[in-house]
Amino acid sequence: MTGAVALLRAIAADRAVPIAAVVILATALALAFGNSNGTVPNWLVPLVGKYLCYALLAVSIDLVWGYGGILSLGHGVFFGLGGYAIGMHMMRLIGPRGVYAHPVLPDFMVFLNWTELPWYWHGFQHFPFAAAMALLVPGVVALVFGFLAFRSRVTGVYLSIITQALTFATMLAFFRNDMGFGGNNGLTDFRDLLGFPVRSDGMRIALMLASAVALVLSLLGCRALVASRFGMVLVAVRDAESRVRFLGYRPEHYKLVALVISAMLAGLAGALYVPQVGIINPSEFAPANSIEAVVWVAVGGRGRLVGAVLGAVAVNAAKTWFTGALPELWLFALGLLFVLVTLFLPRGLLGLFTLRRSSIAATPAVRPA
Repeated sequence: MTGAVALLRAIAADRAVPIAAVVILATALALAFGNSNGTVPNWLVPLVGKYLCYALLAVSIDLVWGYGGILSLGHGVFFGLGGYAIGMHMMRLIGPRGVYAHPVLPDFMVFLNWTELPWYWHGFQHFPFAAAMALLVPGVVALVFGFLAFRSRVTGVYLSIITQALTFATMLAFFRNDMGFGGNNGLTDFRDLLGFPVRSDGMRIALMLASAVALVLSLLGCRALVASRFGMVLVAVRDAESRVRFLGYRPEHYKLVALVISAMLAGLAGALYVPQVGIINPSEFAPANSIEAVVWVAVGGRGRLVGAVLGAVAVNAAKTWFTGALPELWLFALGLLFVLVTLFLPRGLLGLFTLRRSSIAATPAVRPA
């Protein structure tokens, strides 16, 4: 118990990200080894993989909210777009089968009497193209949205409302059958990925390990970014945007770059998430999902990167237990948790260990009598 507390205090310190990276990789490797020899159940591997994807999404939000002061309530858009890109790739790999078999069109298009593949589906039969789109499409959407919003100097609660409107509008658009993305059913029944069955134990382990590596690299990359001159200016923009502007900087440029990078990380999280859950549909764009992701960051401790990871894992672990034992109480528990953290833990769970360490350091030494 003492060792665990010491580890958490170290994570709360400046060396948080390297220690968290080692812990994440070690845990993922231990689970993979344990599953291969039968000591870890099969259901635990994809569950941990989902948590890692959620943690990556939380890190992307923390980059713009914790360091840039941009409270985005629409990151579900970027997460969902990344997921749809990989989902489209796996749908193109299914091939002719079933009652509505067609050599080119996915089954749902044949069922809806489509005669040819839409132009925006071309190229997704190639994994490198789909992987690139999982990053580029969210990045381009963020670039266009951020350019228009930041150029108009939309900030604060107004920007948050616009991001929420963006994800709601995207959800409504993807629900339409004529959009060509499966309508309310979305994309599912995936078979293969990179030539291997997506439901095999080996592929599940590989996806979980890939999620761990992506999370670690994202943590290290974001840590380097926020520690750079760019990151210092970004934090200054968060704390005093007008002063930064008077000093000759262009705050909108810094916020735009941060938003684009954040969107690409969220798209990567969605791309890793979909093969592990086996489905992607418009419900991923629901505003409630984006708000819940913000709660993860707040609970863990925004502006610390590792706090976002801690919050995502802790809240989703609690959600897994609640939805199994007391499903009707989960939303009430989540709301209560957010209120309690806002009132009593403004620095989140990670702040508990920071404050504890500070109080110990501030305690004067007492000489023995």
